Amino acid sequence: MHSAAGAEGSVPTSTLGRIALVIGAFEGRSSLPLAEIMLVTQLPRSSAHRMVEGLVQMGWLSKRGRDYSLGLRLVELGSTAVHQNRVHTAASQYLYQLYRTTGMTVHLAVLDAQDIVFLDKVGGPMNGIVPTRIGGRLPATVSALGQSLLAYNGSCESGYGLIRERGIAVEMNSVVQGFGCIASPIGPIGEADAAISICGPLHQLAFDRRMITPVRLAAAAIWRSLNGISPTLQRRNLLQSISTAANVRAGV
Repeated sequence: MHSAAGAEGSVPTSTLGRIALVIGAFEGRSSLPLAEIMLVTQLPRSSAHRMVEGLVQMGWLSKRGRDYSLGLRLVELGSTAVHQNRVHTAASQYLYQLYRTTGMTVHLAVLDAQDIVFLDKVGGPMNGIVPTRIGGRLPATVSALGQSLLAYNGSCESGYGLIRERGIAVEMNSVVQGFGCIASPIGPIGEADAAISICGPLHQLAFDRRMITPVRLAAAAIWRSLNGISPTLQRRNLLQSISTAANVRAGV
């Protein structure tokens, strides 16, 4: 378990800095006992205990037995932040359309430094198999979502030129063994801050126009929504195009 303290191991002296340190300790962890919070934050026992108990009283943390976890107040604020995000608002209806068309788990993510952060996840029975969550992170280089965004934001890694040329990134067995993803950035090269993807078992996920076309269409529709193009005309055209893609998938 790595330390959540600064890169040089320094512990913040301000109250706000220490609160951020304690909250950050829960990234990727559902619950922690006080001893592990002390280990991650490098705070003295008395300071750590006083801090977490204060956060429990404010609803930012909850306590069950000896373990602490993120509280409902933070969950509420996090949910509000996601739903106030412009990209999430513009993308919401198209994520569900893409899921209904492909039957695959659909993700919406943004690039944050060298990671991607998931803003939404839509799907059915496969959702529990794909180990991603809203608010979760992955290294950008291991995921199709991240690779598409790195390619569209100037990365010169091998293979990224093909992503820029095709507007699509694919990955197999990188995040989950036996699963693959197809991702498309939302926006043109140099302007894409978010991307969408479909993810599913390799024996069901066709890496051809049957799956690629709906992903591209949905990404383009979200970009147009963000830029104020008539939603009525856009939605009608997208539904017609996705209907055609669905027929191709079904072999009609």
